[in-house]
Parts: sequence; C-alpha cells; structure tokens
Amino acid sequence: MSGSPTDGPLRLAVIIGSVREGRFGPTIAGWFADRARRRPEFDVDVIDLAEVALGSVAPSTSPPPDIVQALGTLTPRLDAADAFVVVTPEYNHSYPAALKNAIDWHNPQFHAKPVAFVSYGGLSGGLRAVEHLRLVFAELHAVTTRDTVSFHNAWDRFDDNGRLKDPDGPNAAATTLLDQLTWWAHALRHAKSKRPYDI
Repeated sequence: MSGSPTDGPLRLAVIIGSVREGRFGPTIAGWFADRARRRPEFDVDVIDLAEVALGSVAPSTSPPPDIVQALGTLTPRLDAADAFVVVTPEYNHSYPAALKNAIDWHNPQFHAKPVAFVSYGGLSGGLRAVEHLRLVFAELHAVTTRDTVSFHNAWDRFDDNGRLKDPDGPNAAATTLLDQLTWWAHALRHAKSKRPYDI
C-alpha cells in the first residue's frame, strides 16, 4: 500500500508545476514549504518538475530509457506521498503543460489522496488554473480541498529575498489549507488501512 504507516507523519509532496525560464514557482513553493515544515504532522518533500526530464514525451507503455530514468525518480516520491500541494501559475487561463504531462504519467499514485493548491499570477491569482486542475484530479480519484492559497500580482508580494512583504493574509490562508489537508490525509490514510482503495 502506498503512503506512510497510519501512525507516522504525513508525507506531503509540494509540486512546483512551472518549468520555464524565469519562473516564480520556486519562490512561492519555498514560502509554502517553510509554513508546512513548521507543523510536526508533516514530512515535506518538494518536487520540482524542472528537475524531472519528462519533457513533452506523452505517456506510453514503452517509454524511452531517459523517461524511464526520470520516472524512476518521480514515481516513488508521488507514490509515497499521503497528500499533495500543487504550486501552479496560470498560463492562458489554465495550468502549465509540464504539470499536465507529469500528472498524465501517473494515476494510482493519486488515488484516494487529498490535493490542495497554491496558485499565483496576475489579477486572477492563478485561480482559473486551479479550477481546471480540480477536474483533472477528480478523474484520478483524488480529493481536492475547498480552500486554496492564491497570490494576485505575485511578483509584487515578495521581496528580493523571497520573503512576503505582508505575510498575515497568506499565512492565515496557508494555515486553513494545511488544516483541511491534514484532516483529509489522516481520514483517507486511516480508511485505506482498513479497506484498500481498489475501485
């Protein structure tokens, strides 16, 4: 069975969804991972898709050797996670292609696990990307949390050292998100320990 033992810490995978040059995702993810690591119930694993060489190769049953190698790194980390936070920008009213491709290479790794979102962008704060991702993760038998953290005009919200200029609102939103994620992760992990999810 994937995930951690029922009495151990929750393994939280924080996925950086943007891979393009000049991306702001690592700054957002760094802030969020720091918030999550302050909570003893989480063991945080930051997964940067820019370090996973999937490229644009579509999922197949016989992937080339370089893709096999990349999956050999990524898949076990997703499989071990009890919960996910996807950090995503908004590209053309949706989410990045690299994020979709990484998701498409996987399926059971997300089954009966909670997924939350931290989004960023311009005026929309990346929320249209989040709404699209909810549909994708529903297809993968995942549970998405109601609340998100979103950064409108994100580049103006952080200083040159990656620190929030006005942290009160985002910190409060992160606490709510992590509270919901904790509840769902514990509930689903306990349920799967009693009855494996093989539907």
